[in-house]
Amino acid sequence: MPSFLRRSLAVAAFAACLLPAAQAQLPPGLAGGNLRIVVGYAAGGAADTVARLYAEQLKDAGFGSIVVDNKPGASARLAWDTVKKAKPDGLTLYLAPSPLLTILPLTYKTPGYDADKDLVPVALLVEIPTAVVTGAGQPYSSMKQYVEWAKKNPSKATLGLATIGSSGHLGAFALAKAQGFELTPVAYRGASPMLIDVVGGELSMGWDAAASMMPLYKGGKIKFLGLSGDRRLPALPDVPTAKEQGFGEFVAATSWYAVYAPAGTPAAALSALERGFLAAAAKPELARSLEAAGLVAHAEGRAELAQRAQRERRNWEPIVKAAGIVIDE
Repeated sequence: MPSFLRRSLAVAAFAACLLPAAQAQLPPGLAGGNLRIVVGYAAGGAADTVARLYAEQLKDAGFGSIVVDNKPGASARLAWDTVKKAKPDGLTLYLAPSPLLTILPLTYKTPGYDADKDLVPVALLVEIPTAVVTGAGQPYSSMKQYVEWAKKNPSKATLGLATIGSSGHLGAFALAKAQGFELTPVAYRGASPMLIDVVGGELSMGWDAAASMMPLYKGGKIKFLGLSGDRRLPALPDVPTAKEQGFGEFVAATSWYAVYAPAGTPAAALSALERGFLAAAAKPELARSLEAAGLVAHAEGRAELAQRAQRERRNWEPIVKAAGIVIDE
C-alpha cells in the first residue's frame, strides 16, 4: 500500500470521530440552512467533481440542503465575484482554484478582485496534479527525450495552454530556462481545442490537469511525459513524475482547490465549516473516489491554507517576473 494512502487511512481513523462533533456543533446560522457551493467551471470538470463528492459527504452534517452552483466565466472570477457579494453567513462558499490566490494576482494587470480581502479561507480540499503530454505519434516518450528533441528543434518546441499565466505555463517556463531550450507557449480557449492539436501533432507538448486527460491517454491518443507533484498517481501508476526524471522545476505546477467564504463571515461559522470539511476529507471512501478521478485527497485547515496561498504566491513571483507575463484585460 502506498505510504500516502496509509497516512490517509491513519488520519481517517482519528478524524472519523470528528464528523459527529461537526454535525452537533453547527451554529444556529448554519444548522438547517441551505448550503451553496459555487464552482467557477462548467459541470463535469475536476472542480465540479470535487464539489459534488464533498457535498455528498456533507449531506448528513446538519444542513437543510447542499447545492453545487456552476458559474463558469472570466477564468473562474465570475464565481469569485458571486461569492464576494453573497451574504456572509457561511451558507455561500466558493470552491477556489489555487491560481486565483497564487498566480493571477501576479499576472493580471487588473485582476478585478482582491485575493487577500474579498474572501476568507475555510479549508483546502484536494490537490490536482497536472501533466505535460504529447501526441501518440511523437518520437519522444519522456521528459528527458523531449528536452533533447526540443534543443535540436527549437522552432518546433511548443506548449499548448488553456490559460496563459497558469501554473503549467510558469512551470514549463522554469523548466525550459533551467534546461537551456526555447519553448513557445500557445494559448487556446479551453483544454479541448488544445488537446485536439496535441493529438494531431500540431503541438509538440500540451499541459492540463492529469485527470482531464486520462480518457485520451487510456484511448492511446496521447502520451504522458511527466506529472507535476512529488509522487505518482494511483490512477496512473506507470506514469513517472517530472521530479523522478530529474526535472524538479515542474513540481510546483500542481494546483489545488480550497473552500473560501465571503469576508465578514462569523468566526463560529468558519470554525464549524472547517471542522465539517476536514472530517469529510478524512473519509477513506472520499479519498478513493478522488484518486480514481486522478485527484489527490489532501486537506488543510484555515491557518495552513492561508499560509500556503501566501507562500506559493511568493514562490511564483520571481518566475512571473522572469517570464515577463502581464495580462491586460
